[in-house]
Amino acid sequence: MLSAQTLFQEILDNDESYRLFCSIAASGEAQGGWENARIAALVPEDSRDLAPKIVRHGADEDKHGRIFNALLKKRGLPPVEVPPETDYTMLLEQQGIGLAHSRLRGEERLTERDIITYLAHSRVTEQRASEQMRLLRRYFADHPDIGRAVKMISHDEDNHLAYCHEELLRLARAGHGRTIQRIMRECALAEIRVYRDVSLAVMANMGRVLGWSRPRAAVLAAGIHAVYAYERLVGWRRMVSLEMPVRRDALGSPAAPEHEYA
Repeated sequence: MLSAQTLFQEILDNDESYRLFCSIAASGEAQGGWENARIAALVPEDSRDLAPKIVRHGADEDKHGRIFNALLKKRGLPPVEVPPETDYTMLLEQQGIGLAHSRLRGEERLTERDIITYLAHSRVTEQRASEQMRLLRRYFADHPDIGRAVKMISHDEDNHLAYCHEELLRLARAGHGRTIQRIMRECALAEIRVYRDVSLAVMANMGRVLGWSRPRAAVLAAGIHAVYAYERLVGWRRMVSLEMPVRRDALGSPAAPEHEYA
């Protein structure tokens, strides 16, 4: 029976597909760490109180990247080059979503509007990250190789999502509600397209590595297109709602110590 659990298990059981999975994940997390570090360095003076939380966000992302690389090392596997068509972060930037890397490489201070854009973009992408890690946690929390890592990263992603909700609600109360909703909607509609394209690319690469038959690959691709159709119709709305999280001030303390996974 083809299910998310059996699909992930097949990927984890094969060294080459596992290398690709961990390499893609590590690259994306490292990129997120760099972005948050640059945003923290460039926050406007009237948002300096947000800088420590952005630093914490970036530190968590860096930690996740190191964890995925440590998981590779634990199995004696070197990382592989990430195929460009699977680079979720860069594809989002190419769609004009979030803050441009050319801007982040400079030294000019960001504006309040930039901070709203960053938080709205993060609200959308952290929704996706939180859901993906909860799925992995459901099936692999007790896995001897990746269980501890999955639980830690899932906890962090839930914190990141809570932080975005809380900060955007604060900005909405300050009079930016319409701007926030418009940017989140633009981000969500772009994200679901990019997620579809990246999912298709990842599955195509996995299929080549694992030798999937054409019918099986076609079924998986049809499933990805079906998810996109649902998200395009109504599913995107879950990415743009705002509610006060149960976890308040989720990034208000230093990052938790990193455990050893190698």
